[in-house]
Amino acid sequence: MWRRTWLVFSQAVTVAVAMLFVVLTLKPEWLPGAKTGSTLLPTPTLVQVAPATAPPASGASGFALAARRAAPAVVSVTATKMTKKGPHADDPRFKFFFGDGAGTPQQQVGLGSGVIVAPEGYLLTNQHVVEDATEIEVQLADGRSTRARIVGSDAETDIAVLKIELDKLPVVALGDVRALQVGDSVLAIGNPFNVGQTVTAGIVSALDRKQTGTPFQNFIQTDAAINPGNSGGALVDASGALVGINTAIFSRSGGSMGIGFAVPVDTAREVMEAIVRGGKVSRGWIGVEPRDLSAELAESLNLPVKDGVLIAGVLQDGPAAKGGVMPGDVVVKVGDKAVRNTSELFAAVAALPPGQATRLALQRGAQALTLDVQVGDRSKASQPRR
Repeated sequence: MWRRTWLVFSQAVTVAVAMLFVVLTLKPEWLPGAKTGSTLLPTPTLVQVAPATAPPASGASGFALAARRAAPAVVSVTATKMTKKGPHADDPRFKFFFGDGAGTPQQQVGLGSGVIVAPEGYLLTNQHVVEDATEIEVQLADGRSTRARIVGSDAETDIAVLKIELDKLPVVALGDVRALQVGDSVLAIGNPFNVGQTVTAGIVSALDRKQTGTPFQNFIQTDAAINPGNSGGALVDASGALVGINTAIFSRSGGSMGIGFAVPVDTAREVMEAIVRGGKVSRGWIGVEPRDLSAELAESLNLPVKDGVLIAGVLQDGPAAKGGVMPGDVVVKVGDKAVRNTSELFAAVAALPPGQATRLALQRGAQALTLDVQVGDRSKASQPRR
């Protein structure tokens, strides 16, 4: 009897341990008190430069101090990817002319840069540098190299977060983008054309540059030389503090023409913190087609307001439509935040947690009204740009 009881008990324990292993591996969020996403990752320890800190004058030494402070934290990123199989790879005629190996997936190596921003091993780079990578190698300025893994990425801002496991990592301090002005001196640090770490100097040519495709990109434009391989590298101010992640260039030749773009560091920081905290960036969405309200447009529509965003279209069955928003309405507030243009509307809505209700203050002709709208998830929207 005792032997039989022991056998049943041991089998039950074995089954329970096996089930626990499966749950821990595949569905850890099912366990009480378990954390989901990437919340088990350590919180990044970021160094923020005080807004009142003035950059030192360049003087006769140029920007040597700024380069000395920032360059050790800028790394070279080598991403190995597999090219996609060609559409004619299985065609016998294609194989006859080009052989069996032609058209099959091939290994491709991409080069870029990255910036170490926390001693826990967090790096910022561009999503397009590491997208679809099967292997990522990071080489530090001090000669060390190691594998990196992708913590997460955000296509809307082209920012990716990597993590490496090394001790005594150099980190760059984060600058104050709000204090940045057109004409300020900046340095671009990266690995252009794989020639090795390179520092180029220029100025801030423009701020809040918009690009087609997403409303969440408000680039810093600079004439500091940015070339292929600089993507994901650092744009730093004259004190060596990080103000942007170099992302794109305008070029007809493939090389620098004095028009480069960087994602502001505050945007990159928000993306990183969201990814480390929850595994992804969640943005609110209400399903509208907005349009800036000009003074002429407000006058032609006989509107009593001059500031706000005109709703040119409302997505059928979207959150705004379900909440009662109609084409021709003018949004003047999202929650307690006033909105004066489409950029402010996108930013205010995107900052709202999906699933949360928010109150919109509207002007409908001569009538002022408020509507409650259930915020949707932009990443799951069928038409996310509305």
